[in-house]
Amino acid sequence: MRVRYTRGQNLFNVFNLLFLTALALAMFLPFLNVIAQSFSSSEAIINGSVGLLPKEFTAINYQYVFSDHAIWRAFGVSVYITVLGTAINLIATASLAYPVSRPEFVGRKYIVMMVLFTMVFSAPLIPNFILIKNLGLMNSLWALMIPGAISAFNFFVMRSFFMQLPQELIDSSRIDGCGELRIIINMVLPLSKPVMASLGIFYAVGHWNTYMSALYYINKPALWPLQVMLKKLFETDDISIDPASSVYSSLAHTSPEGIKMAVIIVATIPIIMIYPFLQRHFVKGMMVGSVKS
Repeated sequence: MRVRYTRGQNLFNVFNLLFLTALALAMFLPFLNVIAQSFSSSEAIINGSVGLLPKEFTAINYQYVFSDHAIWRAFGVSVYITVLGTAINLIATASLAYPVSRPEFVGRKYIVMMVLFTMVFSAPLIPNFILIKNLGLMNSLWALMIPGAISAFNFFVMRSFFMQLPQELIDSSRIDGCGELRIIINMVLPLSKPVMASLGIFYAVGHWNTYMSALYYINKPALWPLQVMLKKLFETDDISIDPASSVYSSLAHTSPEGIKMAVIIVATIPIIMIYPFLQRHFVKGMMVGSVKS
């Protein structure tokens, strides 16, 4: 059946479409300019003639990036903390959110209040630094994954989702002889793919963009993630690889701007590619038909 909109609704839809289109262009056009600069020559970038399309097309900037072992090492560190850190986040958040979502769990209100307190009043930098140092996590990648294992906001989102699971499913599983662990693995987690996918992306983006924590707790350049490496490239123009006599090294010292833009693209594309694979899980509705009354 065709839906008929009123004049006011049509006007709102047109305004909403124009607003969202302008907002999307405001976010996409700068990114398109970065892509164009990454494929442009150093002379075109210095002259400021690069717009939305590359000028004097060249791929030497990416050849430099893919030849720099330091950038690849930082890329590997970012992948490592993103994959392992996201897994730790989801396991820890689900382990806390599921028990306090069940009505039979005694004391769940007090735990929720304590988590809410950490959400409103977060610990300052110096106590966090002292804690990380006393735990022996300095100059360790665990310092980027363990302290923020559970996000208070994501905890409440996951708890709300678990609370919507029909109690009849849990009770029927217990009648069939399933233990709590088996209920979680075989019943709760398969039905929780939408919230797991959504929060997994939030956690993964946070780990991939890790900068401040790495700057505070990591002093070894070999353990710097990609975002810290990118910031170091923008702070100084001292970009070089071995051997120093290579054509890439001379390119880096003459005009590093194209190399910086290429590193930005390399740091951005992987996390963007995750969204298409998890998009289908964003649509809720997996509970339809799971309970027959």
